[in-house]
Amino acid sequence: MEKKETRRISLGGLRSDDFKKTIDGKDVDLFILRNDNGLEMTICNYGAKIVSLHVPNREGKMVDVVLGHSSIDEYLVSKEPYFGGVCGRTCNRIANGKFTLDDKEYTLAVNNGPNNLHGGIKGFNAVVWDVKQVDDSSIELHYLSKDGEEGFPGNLSTTIRYKLYNDNGLEIIYKATTDKATIINLTNHSYFNLSGAGDPSIDDHILLINADTYLPTDETSIPYGKAAMVGRTPMDFMTPREIGERIDEKFEALIFGKGYDHCFRLNKEGKELSFCAQVTSPKTDIMMRVFTTEPGVQLYTGNWMDGSFAGKDGKTYPMRSALCLETQHFPDSINKSIYPSVVLRPEDTFESKTAYLFSIDKY
Repeated sequence: MEKKETRRISLGGLRSDDFKKTIDGKDVDLFILRNDNGLEMTICNYGAKIVSLHVPNREGKMVDVVLGHSSIDEYLVSKEPYFGGVCGRTCNRIANGKFTLDDKEYTLAVNNGPNNLHGGIKGFNAVVWDVKQVDDSSIELHYLSKDGEEGFPGNLSTTIRYKLYNDNGLEIIYKATTDKATIINLTNHSYFNLSGAGDPSIDDHILLINADTYLPTDETSIPYGKAAMVGRTPMDFMTPREIGERIDEKFEALIFGKGYDHCFRLNKEGKELSFCAQVTSPKTDIMMRVFTTEPGVQLYTGNWMDGSFAGKDGKTYPMRSALCLETQHFPDSINKSIYPSVVLRPEDTFESKTAYLFSIDKY
């Protein structure tokens, strides 16, 4: 079979030439994936970042639903370094940048108030991944995080596979092994706006989260421990609600986070791939359903964006112009014995899967 020529300019006009660079001795590039329906995603191997994701709206017009930048140089200086990237070795926060594993204490960088966030100063979002395999609809990336990198123990070998399916699904599979006991908690940090990247607000997006509990946090976003019921609080998305309906209520969790920035404990017991959340834009009728093997999802509503820089197509991203649904284990799990373990040992393999399914829906 004749191999199709790889398209080097995306639907949104992104050019692979604008992503070519050598960083830390490795080549960076932009890779374009598409399914048979025209769904298109671009991936940069710097940070394993999802740069764009075009899905059809109710008229069949392709809409880019993730925020990002138009070149690698813009990513390197971005005020939002996690746009579309993979966060690790541990996403979210570790209290005071410290944890104990097998009676040994480890100290990590403190890069978010008093805590470690998303792997530290140079997490997985800021390293160059090796591209192992590419075809029209899938890509596989690999990174070896060496023993001691960012303070974490063990040589951690991580592989990520992105694949587009013809049912307009996007699947992300994570796998990792280590030669020494370590901790791992991976997620993708894409910022979604289903009205289109650059639309000024996701307040009108209608959200449902399959979780009747969430993790209350202190003012530094570290969970206290036990989960709390969402019922009769602004944290309740068990039935579909507009995100902006209660986001400014005088509720402690929302005050601390300037909006939603909280981990929800999903209604599941095992590690099966199960329904996590769904969100819909009334402007485009694009619905995104999320499925995951993870026990939790962090809802973040872009509370710290300020519109002070331009993203793709010169569009600015003001406060709450995107939401993130970061499937993951719970924040600070290594320091909370009641949480599912994030410890990975040499005899085990870490595996995790998250899937996004795009369709048209009207409420």
